[in-house]
Amino acid sequence: MEKDELERKVEIALDEIRPFLQSDGGDIILLSIENGTTVKVQLQGACVGCSVNQMTLKSGVEMTIKKHAPQIEEVINVEA
Repeated sequence: MEKDELERKVEIALDEIRPFLQSDGGDIILLSIENGTTVKVQLQGACVGCSVNQMTLKSGVEMTIKKHAPQIEEVINVEA
C-alpha cells in the first residue's frame, strides 16, 4: 500500500473517532506513520492529562485505525 493511501486510511479512522474526543473537549492529530506499521498521534485539549487517555488510545484509537489499516501494529501518543 502506498504511503498516501495508508495516511488517508488513518485519517479516515481518526475522523471516525474525533467526534467522541471533541465531545469531551479534546482532539487528536496525526503526526507521522513510521515504517508503515507505527502511527504517531498527539492527543490535544482535554485529552492531555486525562487519566483514561491510554485506554482511549488503545481501545478506541488503535482499534479504529487497525480496522481501516490492518497493517498498523502500534499507535503511540507523543506528548506535546
